[in-house]
Amino acid sequence: MPERDLALLVEAAHRCGKIAMRYWGNKPSVRDKGDGQGPVTEADLAVNDMLQDTLRGARPDYGWLSEESPDSADRLSCEHVFIIDPIDGTRAFIEHDAGFSHSLAIARHGVVTAAVVYLPARDRLYAAAADGAVYRDGAPISVSPRHDPEGATLMTAKTYLDAAHWQGPPPGVVRVFRPSIANRLCQVADGSVDGLLTLRPTWEWDIAAGSLIAARAGATVTDRTGAAPVFNRAHPQADGLLVAPPGLHAQLAARLKH
Repeated sequence: MPERDLALLVEAAHRCGKIAMRYWGNKPSVRDKGDGQGPVTEADLAVNDMLQDTLRGARPDYGWLSEESPDSADRLSCEHVFIIDPIDGTRAFIEHDAGFSHSLAIARHGVVTAAVVYLPARDRLYAAAADGAVYRDGAPISVSPRHDPEGATLMTAKTYLDAAHWQGPPPGVVRVFRPSIANRLCQVADGSVDGLLTLRPTWEWDIAAGSLIAARAGATVTDRTGAAPVFNRAHPQADGLLVAPPGLHAQLAARLKH
């Protein structure tokens, strides 16, 4: 089933890209969702509508969790659930930055089993199935061999490298940034960067797909406390995220204050 689900997500991701690219750079209408939730564009909503019709039409017994849909407790009783971010990196999308992505995942009993992240402006597709292959544009990928934090490239906010968050001196990492947390997770997966750290609560739709892709590429994926993320929770947020090759992850996790 995960392989058939993955094929469904790959096809849907390409359809997402066709819709998004019609709006990208063409000044789509934008509104603020309020309560600090950030902007949403007509493209986000158009992609979400297509995905809800297509995916739920194909798997009517699967639950639904999307950033752009009203949440329902009905999903909690479903064996499988779609976890969707129609456009991850909406601000990048508005600014005509190619780093936005579509993040599509399916979880079963709290564990992601199929995942796709697609960057249509770059025509770059990452995909993975549980216990299956992980690839970028059809080619296998793996995380970097890095284990030493000193000099490692870490995608994180500047404030997370403050001494207050660490036992002893903060690690001497090289801090980098990419739009879209789903894209960042995939950059860890393909070895473009060494790791990712966020200490704030993180929505499931931002990380579900990328977390499986990174894990299948060899990364250790945990929340800030070292626990494996669980998906389709009543309150769909993780307690931060630390993703890196196993040796590097172990060293960073041992030095973080919890």
